[in-house]
Amino acid sequence: MKEEFINNRPVSMKAAVYHGIGDVRLEERPVPVIRDPKDAIVRVVRSTICTSDLHIRNGAVPRAVPGIILGHEFVGEVVETGSEVVKLSAGMRVAANCETFCGTCFYCKRGFVNNCEHGGWELGCRIDGCQAEYVRVPYADMGLTPIPASVTYEQALFTGDILSSGFWGAEIANINQGDCVAVIGAGPVGLCAAGSAKYLGAGTVVIIDRDEFRLRLAEKNRLADVTVQNGVQDAENTVRELTEGRGADAVIEAAGGKDTFELAWKLARPNAVVSIVAMYEEAQILPLPSMYGKNLIFKTGGVDAASCPRLLSLIEKGELRTDFLITHRSPLSQIMEGYRVFGAKEDNCVKWVITDGSRQ
Repeated sequence: MKEEFINNRPVSMKAAVYHGIGDVRLEERPVPVIRDPKDAIVRVVRSTICTSDLHIRNGAVPRAVPGIILGHEFVGEVVETGSEVVKLSAGMRVAANCETFCGTCFYCKRGFVNNCEHGGWELGCRIDGCQAEYVRVPYADMGLTPIPASVTYEQALFTGDILSSGFWGAEIANINQGDCVAVIGAGPVGLCAAGSAKYLGAGTVVIIDRDEFRLRLAEKNRLADVTVQNGVQDAENTVRELTEGRGADAVIEAAGGKDTFELAWKLARPNAVVSIVAMYEEAQILPLPSMYGKNLIFKTGGVDAASCPRLLSLIEKGELRTDFLITHRSPLSQIMEGYRVFGAKEDNCVKWVITDGSRQ
C-alpha cells in the first residue's frame, strides 16, 4: 500500500494510544496539524516511556483521557509553526517541556507553570503526546527549548521531564552548602535529583533503593557518596551515623513505594524539608502524633518545569548529565515490548528510549 504525503509529511503515523486501564495499543493515527496560532508541529526524534505513563495505564491518573496518544518526554525537529510562534522555526532541534503552559496567567507569572490556568500536565494525559512520529505542541514558545549545537538529542532528552522533576525536587528542598541529603529511590527521577543536589551544594548524598543495579549505577556516575540497599541495610541508622544522630538536612522522596513516604519523614532531622516528587498509586498517611516536635516542612505537587533553558545550559557545560540513564532503545514499532520490560523492571531497565524511524 502506497503511503500518502501532504507537505512532505505522511498523512498517518504509528502511535501508542491509551484506551483505558491496562489497555495501551500501537495503532495508526492521523498526523497532527496546527490548531492554534501558538502551536508547533514537531517530528519526534527520541521519546521515552516514563513511570507516569505506567501510572496512566494502571488507572492511577483519573484526569487522563482514554483515546489519547501517550508520552510527554521527547526531543525532535520543528517542522511547522503557527503564525504567533516567534522563538522557533522549521528545522530547529528542540527539547520539550512536560508541562503545557501559557506564560502569562496568574500562576505562570509566578513560576508555578504546573498550575497554568490554560495547561498543566496535558501532553500524553489530556491531549495527544509524543509516543508517535509527530506531535502538536501548544504554546510552543513556552513548551519547546532550542537544543545547543554541541548537545546531542540523547543528552537533551530528559531535560523537560525527569531532569526537571529531579532538579525541582532538589531546589525546593532548600539545600545548603555541605548538607546531608537523603534521596529515596534510585530510579530516573531519583538519580536526577541526586545529581541536582550535588550541583546545588550537598556535601553528602545518600541514595536509598532496593535495586542493587541502580545503586551501583549511582555510584558509577558519582551521584551518591553513600548507598543503602533498603531491606538489606538500615537506612535510618545509616543516616543517623552520618549526621551525629540528627538525621538528614533534606530528604527527597522519589520512589513512591508502599513505605517510602514514612521512611522520608523518619530520615529527616527536626526542622528539615521533605521534598516529595514521587507519584503514589495509593493514599499516604501523615501520622501527625508521631511527628510532634520535628517541625518538618513538606513540599509536594506537580513539577514546575520552568528551568529547561538553564538545565540545557548546565548540560552543555558538563555540569549535569543524564544520558547514562538510557539502558534500552527500540523503534516505535516495538514500544509495547518496552512497556512490558520497563513496567516489570526487567533486564535492569532504567529508561527505554524510542528512536525515530518507526516504519523500519
